[in-house]
Amino acid sequence: MIYLLLSILASTIIFINFKLFERFKINIFQAIVVNYCIAFITGIIAYDGTVTISKLPTYDWFYFTLILGGLFIIVFNLMAITTQRSGLSVVSVATKMSVVIPVLFGLIYYKESLGAIKLIGIGIALFAVYLTSNKSNQGISINRKLILLPILVFVGSGIIDTSIKFLEDTFVAKNDVPLFSAIIFLAAAILGFVFIIIQIIKGSFKFEFKNVIAGICLGVPNYFSIYFLVKTLRSDILDSSGIFAINNVSIVTLSTFTGIILFKEKLIRKNWIGIILAILSIILISI
Repeated sequence: MIYLLLSILASTIIFINFKLFERFKINIFQAIVVNYCIAFITGIIAYDGTVTISKLPTYDWFYFTLILGGLFIIVFNLMAITTQRSGLSVVSVATKMSVVIPVLFGLIYYKESLGAIKLIGIGIALFAVYLTSNKSNQGISINRKLILLPILVFVGSGIIDTSIKFLEDTFVAKNDVPLFSAIIFLAAAILGFVFIIIQIIKGSFKFEFKNVIAGICLGVPNYFSIYFLVKTLRSDILDSSGIFAINNVSIVTLSTFTGIILFKEKLIRKNWIGIILAILSIILISI
């Protein structure tokens, strides 16, 4: 349970970082690339063993992590584009609702048990995530011409969580979890630098040192959010479907309370209803 709590806490710290990025006018893409570098370094430091570069391709999970790291940076860019064209609420809901993909994967592929109470709990959790993430009184409104963007964010985010579960369960040895997590971030960082080089060539790149500091502050909790999630999935506290549901709804709830306390955010009625349902869903799934 401690790993689950730490994963939720790390993810909430990520939320705080992004709110501060907005306040201090941080270039999010530059900070994200630095963050991946820092997350990689953190994973290497946390790894209890010798890292031999020539040996890395021999790990069964190595090439999968390269693909997954690429997906990290691609989904991030999709989120940024969707935010610009459809608004933050659309991105927030699409990202958080994507938890349905790893939940369904766990139920179908691993044939995890699904009692009536747990099923109700997962259903309530999904509804709670929607209500808590959507800050608009009018609900989610998406231009039909732009509908593909939030769909790609939804699918991409879900594939990332599902892939992490599948890879750690199928290929990753217990002692290799820090290295596995680190290589995912390394792949994302490399692809991120490719994008930066393209920006430099086009003449649209503008460097500011504050973006580096922001990336450092983001990198450590970002690494541990993945590391502790993997450790939680390896525990026996709940099936993966329950872990993903609780993890996601708890992050949304704790981030919402953090926004109220630290950033004086205002919630509308359905956000409060979502928080109450989130707490109820956690209780039902944990029974």
